Amino acid sequence: MGTSSTTHFANTSGTAEESTIVATTSRPSARPEPGTICYEQPLNERIRTFLRLEYLFRQAGHHLDGDTEWDSRATMNCILEIVDIFGNTNLKSEVIKELERHSSNLKRLDQNPAVDHSQLAALVGKINARIEGMHRIDGQIASELKSSEFLTSIRQRSAIPGGTCDFDLPAFHYWLQQAPEQRKQDLVRWLGSFDAIGQSIQLILSITRDSTPMKPALAQQGVYQRTLDINLPCQLIRIALPGDLPFFAELSGGRHRFTARFLHFSTAQARARQTDQDVEFKLACCVI
Repeated sequence: MGTSSTTHFANTSGTAEESTIVATTSRPSARPEPGTICYEQPLNERIRTFLRLEYLFRQAGHHLDGDTEWDSRATMNCILEIVDIFGNTNLKSEVIKELERHSSNLKRLDQNPAVDHSQLAALVGKINARIEGMHRIDGQIASELKSSEFLTSIRQRSAIPGGTCDFDLPAFHYWLQQAPEQRKQDLVRWLGSFDAIGQSIQLILSITRDSTPMKPALAQQGVYQRTLDINLPCQLIRIALPGDLPFFAELSGGRHRFTARFLHFSTAQARARQTDQDVEFKLACCVI
């Protein structure tokens, strides 16, 4: 896996191929406008795990570009957290199931006259290519990282506050003193273990986000509640809020309903309090 491949994980906006399929020019955008802050709430464990991995891939891609010891430490921490997530669930099977579900759903749109068929075919082709790539993975993902004595020693010490300092891990200290190019080469190789599944997760999240346009909504006295249709399972709630407003969105929910509360931001010791103002925002309940 090259550096450009890792940087690819950091691009959460998706490409033209991965954007919304329905080609009606008046259709609202599924992406937040510039100057807004987007808040997301997953409504099932699968999407929750995908979002956490996306966050770690983006963080790793950012720090990988740096040359300092601290950049390498930060990238290593991300890799070890990714390995931990893969140790707790059969993500390969979960990703394949989700890709196959999207492929099946999108193929049913072929008879819809409002669909851009060339774009639809390109997206279905991309999904099928990702499925084939996932099936080509032999055994467990990143099994060689889990069995590495060097990485295991760092993982074990990482659970202790300050446990990865120089005197605790002399081998790690030695590695951190190597030339930046050597460290990057190692980090890129380790991150390469997640190439196929990372790009598949990015595609799934891009399709999910782009499936539903952002629409205006109003939170009366700082609260917005909505009941969801259980026959159309919602995957992800997305809220876009102007960045210059003095409050943030706090989301909670499950398969039946969700709640958004808008709270005044404060770094003081006082707890954040809910605003009593009506708040205009953009909302997308992603169902696909």
